[in-house]
Amino acid sequence: MIVIVDYGMGNLRSVQKGFEKVGFDARVTDDPAVVAQADKLVLPGVGAFRDCMDQLQRGGFVEPILRHVESGRPFLGICLGLQLLFTESEEFGHHKGLDIIPGRVVRFPGDIHNQGQVLKVPHMGWNQIDIRRTSPIFTGLKSGESVYFVHSYYVVPEDESVVAATADYGRTFCAAIWRDNVMATQFHPEKSQRVGLKILKNFGDL
Repeated sequence: MIVIVDYGMGNLRSVQKGFEKVGFDARVTDDPAVVAQADKLVLPGVGAFRDCMDQLQRGGFVEPILRHVESGRPFLGICLGLQLLFTESEEFGHHKGLDIIPGRVVRFPGDIHNQGQVLKVPHMGWNQIDIRRTSPIFTGLKSGESVYFVHSYYVVPEDESVVAATADYGRTFCAAIWRDNVMATQFHPEKSQRVGLKILKNFGDL
């Protein structure tokens, strides 16, 4: 059973439809008991880090998520669902995350440049990824594939060995992580057409 956590912040239906397109049933739930029973767990997210953490805590999702990760069952974080895995974020102050992956979440500076042009923040649209490690969700994909991003913040892991892919936006940043059963992307697979559907299928096949 693939379970998508519904804590009130995320484009859940598009993620669910993505899995359905590649042949997998995925259940959207706001019930922590269902989250605890998931074979594979997906944590999407859009919005502010602090608000999302508050929603996870109020909804009773933190403990089931931590237990799922500790059990070794597959976990996929998407966009803010990647950032929430980290120790803390500097978005609107300093806020604690799930602390599954040591590191922090930082903002793109407002004066980043590329070939003399000032880049807009948020980083929004298609960008290529450089696959550094072949995470299970990247099976059959190669560096140079384009995926869809929408974000103003990015993760900085303490241990760079967890970085599975990077992208460039005025600087090189972490676009995906992989550690054991935990996989997560800063980009949106559900919006990334062929490449994104391949990622969702790879996760479903685990």
